Amino acid sequence: MERGRISCVYENGYITILKGKWKVRVEKVTNVPLTYGGRAEFMVQNVLAATLACFVHGVSLEALRVGLATFNSGTAQTPGRLNFIEVGDVTVLMDYAHNPAGLRELVKFISKLPNKYRTVVMNGTGDRRDQDIQEFGRVAGENFDRIVLRRGNYLRGRDEQNMYEMLKTGIAQSGREPAVRVIPEGPDAIRHAIKNARKNELVVTLADKVAQDIVTVHALRDEFSQDGQKK
Repeated sequence: MERGRISCVYENGYITILKGKWKVRVEKVTNVPLTYGGRAEFMVQNVLAATLACFVHGVSLEALRVGLATFNSGTAQTPGRLNFIEVGDVTVLMDYAHNPAGLRELVKFISKLPNKYRTVVMNGTGDRRDQDIQEFGRVAGENFDRIVLRRGNYLRGRDEQNMYEMLKTGIAQSGREPAVRVIPEGPDAIRHAIKNARKNELVVTLADKVAQDIVTVHALRDEFSQDGQKK
């Protein structure tokens, strides 16, 4: 900044662009739907990077403000990226966190939500080190009451049963004892997690085939809305 370079920072609640001594507040973070009122710190970081990239490529401040205020994390605009869907009396959150660092950031966000109970539907990804897959399981074990393991569509040469065992090893290392169930097929795993959830429970699905997960959750939402209760 002292050399006149441009940066974008989160300052006093605002997305702010700095260039030398020049400063402009682009938008208040609570007005940016992607950040969920600033609670999703990783989304704030994404917004900073996107704002800076757009600004240096000539996007006007007014266009930036409009974009930040209207772009949201629904399944239409950002499928698999922090999508909330209410299914009966259960809150479903779909996100693409697929490594320990991503899951930790997601957990920081959901820890600010009011849901007392939490379930996660998850699977391992084949092109990861054994310790990364186990760590993924450990983070889940530390933060969820129920864990549903599914096969996943990206085993990439790994054995399905070995993947389950590595995730279970990580869960055991968490020092907690969440309920763990293996349901190989993704739609079946999601359906089980939602239909067996308690009232006001948060069910997190870590997206694998994003479009398929969205179709499954939307179908369950429609099913429950017609019945007024879980089948």
